[in-house]
Order: sequence, then structure tokens, then C-alpha cells
Amino acid sequence: MSVTSPRDFSSVRLLVMGDVMLDRYWFGDSNRLSPEAPVPVVLIEDIRDTPGGAANVALNVANMGAQIALFSVLGRDHEGDILRELLERQNVECSFSYNEAFRTIVKLRIIARNQQIVRADFERKPDRELLKPVVEKFREALLPTDTVILSDYGKGGLSHVSDVLAITREKNVKVLIDPKGSDYSAYRGATLITPNRAEFAQVVGTWSNEAEFERLAFGLRDRLELEALLVTRSEEGMSLFVGDRHIHILAEAKEVFDVSGAGDTVISVLATALGAGYSLEEATRLANSAASVVVSKLGTAPITRDELNSLKT
Repeated sequence: MSVTSPRDFSSVRLLVMGDVMLDRYWFGDSNRLSPEAPVPVVLIEDIRDTPGGAANVALNVANMGAQIALFSVLGRDHEGDILRELLERQNVECSFSYNEAFRTIVKLRIIARNQQIVRADFERKPDRELLKPVVEKFREALLPTDTVILSDYGKGGLSHVSDVLAITREKNVKVLIDPKGSDYSAYRGATLITPNRAEFAQVVGTWSNEAEFERLAFGLRDRLELEALLVTRSEEGMSLFVGDRHIHILAEAKEVFDVSGAGDTVISVLATALGAGYSLEEATRLANSAASVVVSKLGTAPITRDELNSLKT
């Protein structure tokens, strides 16, 4: 299909499941070291909270005008309330399970003069049994016309991934996965996975040339019985492996300020475009262009509707 602007994704419905978190930023200035230890003293001037992880994926989808439902687990805490409010304000349908024993994941970053000084993580893996209601909610909501994104940040929110994939096979829907870890066997049978270069190397090992890279990529795709594999390669662009083709899409020249959330934007744009009927190559090229926009922003920041419509692919 031809890709035109403005892009209308209002008829597309996506379901996102995975690890949600609150990305919290403390902004300030620093002009001296602490007398207590050789570390900078930051005078905090502003605080900003944004959805992170799978929640940022959902926010990207909502910003593109598509219908989006998000499935995950939250703690019954103030941070969980903030995260839900931020999402619902942006038209994300939240289907969360809650538990007093679980703590909403928070990543706190202290920023001084546009430089990250330190990051503090507050997290606790959810009990496997706690996630069963999330899977059942997903099963009840899934329609044959949906596209599904599984956003794995290794925080335990996708410990039932095999059950989720079985449900999607029953409905014959596309499933795209942003993977984590060194063992991808649980992702077998997905439509596509989107590891970055480092994640891919962690699973298949290193390579010394492009031919070896291709061999490893096709081998992984075939072992996992995927329709396609997309490896994001930072300054080298993206490599899509589909059929017998390796489609190498060059990175678009922009100043890289912060790569936080770039993978979230890639998979959200890719899935939304596929749901709208784009070919896999067209969708990947659009996702590549969108990623070039978000890496020029500070912190986790989704693509906006205006930014998406301004892209030429």
C-alpha cells in the first residue's frame, strides 16, 4: 500500500502486555561536590513522571491515534496511581491487576545540566501466580483483528509468555515481541521479535562480518519459527530478515541525545503500521524514521502524532 501523510490509524486496535514502570526524573543544577563524598550535589528544580517500559509502548500507540489496551500488574501504591492516571489521560485503556505484595516499578534518574548523574531502581518481581489474572483479562479482550505487542523488560511481567502465545495462536493474530535475556525459546512461534544489536549478540554470539551476521540471524529466526526477525543496530540502522531476504535499512542522520525508549517506539510504530495493512518492509521503514526522532529527545519520550505525520518514508 502507498504510505501517505497524514497517517490515520484510528481503526487499528492493539493489545500490549509486559513490564510497566514509572520513569521519574529529577532535574536540577550542580556546581559543587559534596563534602561528605566525592559526588556532585544536585539542587533539584523540577520533577517529571512519565510512563516507562510497556507503558511507554502503549503511550506511543495512543499518540498515533490507534486504540490501545494495556495489560500488566501494579502495586497498590502512590506510584501506581500516578502511572495509571498518566496513561488514562492519554486514552490508554488500562487493564491492570493489583496486589499489596507487589511494588510498582520506578526508575529514578537525577539529571543535572542535561547529564544523568545517577539512576536508582525500585522494583520487585511479581509472583507468578499474581500474573494469572492478567493473562485471563488478555484472553477475554483479544479479538481476531488485534495486533499484540509483548514488551519484556526482564522484570517478571511476562513469565506466562508461552500461555499468551498459545492464546494468540488460537485467534491467529500477529504478535511482536521486544525480547530480553539470553534464552529466547519462550518466544517460539511469535510473528516477529525486535532485539537490539547487544541483545542479539547475547543470544547468538559475536560475528566478524556481515555474512556471518546474516547466517546467525536467519538461524535464530528459523529456530524460533518466526515470520521475521528485526535487529536494531544503532548507528548501523536496522536489519529485517524475512523470507530469504535481508533488508538493511540505514539509520537516518540525526543527533543522538538519549536512546531511552527508542526500542519502545520501534515496536509500537511497527505493530501499529502492520495493523493498518502496511507491508512488513514499509512498517519497518516507518519505525526506523520514528526512532530517529525520539533519540533526539531527553529521557523516555514517545513519538507524537505531528512528528509521525511529518515523516517521509
